[in-house]
Amino acid sequence: MLKSHIKDWLALSFIPGLGKRTYLKLLEEFGHPRAVLEAKEQALKRASLGEGLIRAIKGYDWHKEVERELERISNLNIRFITYHDKNYPSLLKEIHDPPPFLYVKGDVEILNRPMIAIVGSRLASVYGLKIATNLALELSGLGIIVVSGLARGIDTAAHQGAIRAGGKTIAVLGCGIDIVYPRENKRLYEKIPEAGALISEFHLGTPPEAKNFPVRNRIISGLSLGVIIVEAAKRSGSLITARLALEQGREVFAVPGQIDSFRSEGTHKLIKQGAKLVEKVEDVLEEIGQFQDLYKKKEETIQLNPGEEEIFLLLDTPKYLDELAQQLKRPIGEVSSRLMTMEIRGLVRQLPGKQYVKRF
Repeated sequence: MLKSHIKDWLALSFIPGLGKRTYLKLLEEFGHPRAVLEAKEQALKRASLGEGLIRAIKGYDWHKEVERELERISNLNIRFITYHDKNYPSLLKEIHDPPPFLYVKGDVEILNRPMIAIVGSRLASVYGLKIATNLALELSGLGIIVVSGLARGIDTAAHQGAIRAGGKTIAVLGCGIDIVYPRENKRLYEKIPEAGALISEFHLGTPPEAKNFPVRNRIISGLSLGVIIVEAAKRSGSLITARLALEQGREVFAVPGQIDSFRSEGTHKLIKQGAKLVEKVEDVLEEIGQFQDLYKKKEETIQLNPGEEEIFLLLDTPKYLDELAQQLKRPIGEVSSRLMTMEIRGLVRQLPGKQYVKRF
């Protein structure tokens, strides 16, 4: 994209007191940021802008800030996608307050592919991490993009599951795209552009302040056809994402947890309020029409080696590991190793108590 074109979009965003909703309103009124910057005061008054904001638009010197931002965008190999660009996510345009532009690091071509978000508690349990990882593995195996927020806990597991499956994942940040947050996810932050994209609507250098994350969450849900909540306390940012998803007309899914765990209070509340209960990936696919045939196609194309096939044929009903080993007359270590491989491939799933069953 030409620097002069980016400059117009950035210039308007640096005007003091001009928020994103006003930006979108002006974009609708005038068609392009350049037209806003060049508009006469009378035209700006007709757009119902206050005197202070009009003075800022006509008098604020944004040149140094914009030039500095342009230089950093270039140096960091960041793509700048505006609301008018063909790569801007079409689903995101449908929400009430889409960002006027996005900073993207990674593959911009995936921004209009089918996506499902997986979010949840930062203080995740082993159970929650496993569920998030497995759901991401299976969704990625079907070619679905996994969206999350790069937070510790469930978000991290979702991104890692997608990458492990060789799939694509998108991380929506609550800070500048040049900021690694949380710091412990530095390696994941570096991997994601190679396996998808990092996205932010915030100017470079914007710190990860608490107020940014509810704002960020509307993009996570806005990009996605549905949002899966895996573990959430009674007061949780994930519940904000669920509410935003409902407001945006997206599907909301929730994974049940232990009834005595604080991490389950939020998800169980969502289920009581009508969220689709998720036990397996089919529960998500059957709710979203365009995915209904994906699982059937996957089942038709499964390739098993002889050792996997003999295990697979026994798992129409749940079986314990030692029970399988006994029926197959194989060492437990060998059967356990094969089951682990099959679980990673999304062929079987482990139930509580170390039982295994087919995923379909």
